[in-house]
Amino acid sequence: MWARPPHKKALDHMWYTGELATSHRENFTKFYDLAERVFPPLLSPLTEAAQLDWLCVEALKRMPFATAREIQQFWGVVSGAEVKTWAQNNDVRQVEIQGRDGSWTTALAPRDIDTQLNALPPTTSRLRILSPFDPAIRDRTRLERLFGFEYRIEIFVPKAKRIWGYYVYPILEGDRFIGRIELKADRKPGALHVLNLWHEEDVQWSAVRAKKLTAELARLAKLAQCSAVVWK
Repeated sequence: MWARPPHKKALDHMWYTGELATSHRENFTKFYDLAERVFPPLLSPLTEAAQLDWLCVEALKRMPFATAREIQQFWGVVSGAEVKTWAQNNDVRQVEIQGRDGSWTTALAPRDIDTQLNALPPTTSRLRILSPFDPAIRDRTRLERLFGFEYRIEIFVPKAKRIWGYYVYPILEGDRFIGRIELKADRKPGALHVLNLWHEEDVQWSAVRAKKLTAELARLAKLAQCSAVVWK
């Protein structure tokens, strides 16, 4: 999956152009097949304008406010100029977003963003361990600007150069990132190992937070098919 010999580059190119699709994976081995044998047939071919509209609308739904550059980078298949043209001809509005450091950024949002915000349920106080690939944190620059949380996954960083660890998860409490935790699942004995835990400098690690973390680790252990949580 990680190797990039010439035949893999060719397969990836055919995947990007839509000739091939990923049919399934076995561990880290990716299997390709003809796209028409993986995806259901379209009722009618989409025009380039319709494709661009879908990509921009769906990116904005998932964020749900973003700069033109963030929309462009979400899928990585449209240009910045195309996004700007799309924004001029669609039902979006400009908004000002304040980051954790107090700075303001001009962004795009759906016309009914106020209605969407008012319809949101109250922010939960639950503590959550997020995947490093969660859509909320996939854009590390955006994450740091909005939440003041600097994060990177270090699985591709040589061990001697890692700041945190091989596989470290962000910890979200309500609408605030309060720390990070290094975990490793050992499925043979059914144990989820907690290797390290760090909290942000301005976070006081209380008994209440410790209890919430214990509950979240139990949920994650169940997801990872582990029957026990073991602290190293």
